[in-house]
Amino acid sequence: MKLYRLFAAAGLIAAFSLFVVIAPGSAWAQSSGGTVAKTIVTVVPRNSEETPTIQPSDLKIHVNGRSAEPESITPLRGDRAGLQLVILIDSGARDSLGRQMGDISNFVKALPPTTEVAIAYMVNGRAVFEQPFTTNKVLALRALHLPGGTVGSSASPYFCISELAKHWPSRNTADRREVLAITDGIDPYEVRYDPEDPYVRAAIHDAVRNGVVVDAIYWHDMGIVSHIGFFASGGQSLLGMLTEQTGGQFYYQGFGNPVEFAPYLSELHTRLDNQYELDFMAPAVKKAEIETLKVKLVMPGVKTEAPQLVYLPTS
Repeated sequence: MKLYRLFAAAGLIAAFSLFVVIAPGSAWAQSSGGTVAKTIVTVVPRNSEETPTIQPSDLKIHVNGRSAEPESITPLRGDRAGLQLVILIDSGARDSLGRQMGDISNFVKALPPTTEVAIAYMVNGRAVFEQPFTTNKVLALRALHLPGGTVGSSASPYFCISELAKHWPSRNTADRREVLAITDGIDPYEVRYDPEDPYVRAAIHDAVRNGVVVDAIYWHDMGIVSHIGFFASGGQSLLGMLTEQTGGQFYYQGFGNPVEFAPYLSELHTRLDNQYELDFMAPAVKKAEIETLKVKLVMPGVKTEAPQLVYLPTS
């Protein structure tokens, strides 16, 4: 009888061990694999025009606090220089924006021949285009004009950015996607600063999920709220959060409108010339999700910027 119980117990242990190994979705099975992910990083030399040579071994990557393995880092130049850029202007922006039209035009004309550009306006929660993407910069600039809207006519800048990211007006998935938003960043549905504003969070997640880098220049709306320091500060904080988490840059000058866009656009031009596609192996996930991302480049003399969030597809 005791011998029978001994054999029975041994059989149960073996069966349980087999179950642990082959059970679908087990922690062991997930940790043995990984998820291939990619993002856009910007690497600009601090004191030199020389382009750095970067190897995957120069990078340290963490996804949701866990180490990730860099696979490749490709400079987006030459045959990989393709870029689709949308200049997205708040339809409620003050008419004094007209003083910046020359700087915007010069910036567009200086873009490389490989860059497709389009100009759109934030109208009723949508990004409204008057000209499709084109490499013909003169043709693209025909769509550049004063917004001519009214207070709140954009509905919310974050509605517009979400809509643009989800319905990007091109099926080209090989080229970078970047947006330059010109707005005060104030969400009329939550005028105070709230880092958990659902519309702002949605805009960030939609941009990250669809591979869109968002840059922004602060410019007053036509309303009174935009000139109240408390609300202006909140709008700037939200724009800063949006750009940092998507890998872009936020440009502003105190709580007032900048005197000129030229310095900002010159810096943006440099950033676009120094972007890289980073491919890495992240810890496996059971379903597609957005996780925190930290990228560190172990190399002196360069400034490295990466999105704070990354989209992980299913394993």
